[in-house]
Amino acid sequence: MKTKLYLLAMISVLVLAALACGSTSTPTEPPASDVLFQDDFSDDSSGWDQVNVDEGLTDYTNGVYRIWVNTTSTDVWANPGLNFTDTIVEVEATKVGGPDDNDFGVICRYEDSSNFYFFIISSDGYYGLGKVVDGEQTILGAEELMPSDAITLGNVTNTIRADCVGSTLTLYANGTQLASESDTTFTSGDVGLLAGTFNDPGTDIHFDNFVVRQP
Repeated sequence: MKTKLYLLAMISVLVLAALACGSTSTPTEPPASDVLFQDDFSDDSSGWDQVNVDEGLTDYTNGVYRIWVNTTSTDVWANPGLNFTDTIVEVEATKVGGPDDNDFGVICRYEDSSNFYFFIISSDGYYGLGKVVDGEQTILGAEELMPSDAITLGNVTNTIRADCVGSTLTLYANGTQLASESDTTFTSGDVGLLAGTFNDPGTDIHFDNFVVRQP
């Protein structure tokens, strides 16, 4: 069985400082009236980072939000500059280029570039949820990314959902629960989008229909 470690590269801290200046179940959809924030990225002044550096790019493009990572073992993320406590974060993420051996997903309770929760999948069918504390990452409930048939492989769209409710953190892909863990490190913060590389550069992810709901 293939395994791969999720390593937060030190170089990503430098990149992102600039960019930021399992059981199966079906989740219950919260009502639309509980929407706290939503963005279809048709308005490039809606508050997300717009940065282009050698290591990667985060910007609006043709009605989506693009994160492109141009170096190995690096994660790039972006935030809209908001603050929430308990949230349900959901987005449609489409791989348009680069290796399947990648990672991409959403962030909640983002305090700064060294402290936040992340919820990721990969285009070769792996997932993980974890936290970064003082720049040190930890996968919660596992030592490495785990495989799931719920993730659609290759250059396709996956819907990613992260529930950050009290001390319970839950990751879904395409309506299927992948993992749920308990952690009390962070209680509030920004939300965000993330994409990254492992051994090969070029991860290119387009995000659309980003929604933050109150549980």
